[in-house]
Amino acid sequence: MAVFSKSDVPQFAVDIYQNEYLPEGGREVNAIVTVTATGGGTLGGLPLGTADPTRIPAPDAAVVIMVDCSGSMDNPPTKMQNARDATAAAIDTIRDGVAFAVIAGTHAAYEVYPADGQLAVADPATRHQAKQAVGKLAADGGTAIGSWLWLADELLATVDVPIRHGILLTDGRNEHEEPGALRAVLNACAGRFTCDARGVGTDWEVKELTEVASALLGSVDIVADPSGLADDFRQMMENAMGKGVADVALRVWTPQGSKVKWVKQVAPTVEDLTLRSTEAGPRAGDYPTGSWGDESRDYHVCIQVPRSEVGEEMLAARISLVIPQPDGTTQPVAQALVRACWTDDMAASTRINPQVAHYTGQAELAQVIQEGLEARKQGDFDSATAKLGRAVQLASASGNEDTSKLLAKVVDVVDAASGTVRLKARVANADEMTLETRSTKTVRVKK
Repeated sequence: MAVFSKSDVPQFAVDIYQNEYLPEGGREVNAIVTVTATGGGTLGGLPLGTADPTRIPAPDAAVVIMVDCSGSMDNPPTKMQNARDATAAAIDTIRDGVAFAVIAGTHAAYEVYPADGQLAVADPATRHQAKQAVGKLAADGGTAIGSWLWLADELLATVDVPIRHGILLTDGRNEHEEPGALRAVLNACAGRFTCDARGVGTDWEVKELTEVASALLGSVDIVADPSGLADDFRQMMENAMGKGVADVALRVWTPQGSKVKWVKQVAPTVEDLTLRSTEAGPRAGDYPTGSWGDESRDYHVCIQVPRSEVGEEMLAARISLVIPQPDGTTQPVAQALVRACWTDDMAASTRINPQVAHYTGQAELAQVIQEGLEARKQGDFDSATAKLGRAVQLASASGNEDTSKLLAKVVDVVDAASGTVRLKARVANADEMTLETRSTKTVRVKK
């Protein structure tokens, strides 16, 4: 493990967990890369209440809140009130010196505050003004999520800040845009800002919000009961305020003859980054990881190496964390190595590293939950039973208690160890959507 640090960013550390031993002719090297950031949250403005009324602080972070104001938000009317309350709670959590705006989203998008095509800088006065504006939000119109994100991107582009974040709330499906419009907007916005997405109630589409969060490297979740929105929005904003550095990339360099098969984030959620790499010099690719505060994440890297003879060894990959610099270059802040050694010791070459085994199972868990729920929707109950039974087995074996509890609301568990289950005849929409939305959440390996 190697560690580097700078005074104005978190200190990063990279640890590698792998079995470096391969049998003669073996070509696949798997490693779990644990990235830990400490000392983050130093950017993003001053603590609440510390603003100097004699000066306007230069913003070093920006956040835009996008609130669904479509007609369905008025059914029941308390839903819109809960959304207003949640947005006000989030505004109260924005720290002094952070640039911010609020967008109302329908079949179009318009800026509610500050409503001048710019961003306001948070202080007691602007937070109060923003909450007054939010208090007047009313439900009317349709849903065009791409237009909301496009306006958020335009507003965030008006300030030169390292941390750019969005929070998006909707209760419905993206029904008022041409097919492919949302994907085109997400492609354009990827790498420009991160975005957390929340679906309230049960009439929205899980795959749509998952696509938003995945493309923009944020989180996605369901708030089935609108009364829980305020606490959820407050927590999301606190997390955003804790970010200390943005646009961090996982750089993977491989020697001649080797290549990357895949790179996946596996904790705290499963996210395939393989196709998102950008070239970073000869035989190197940068995989986006978004913004960081005080936190730790795990990545599964698979490298294909050349066939070699017993007794040979090589560097399979060099893993670095890099952050952008003002001059357009990138700075390595942590580095570690993945190795390959060929042996005729069968015990050594067939041993599976516990971290690799654990996260391989967690990735399969996410996949079989999604496949099982889809099979259930399509009426293929035999396949659904088999897939969700396997999910119960994997969740139980890995100690993923939260997922086990969610699965128990969709199936009757006969025997968790063997994955023997029966599909429930009736499942609440909220329970099914919660399981689907949270299917990619993982538990850390027990080290």
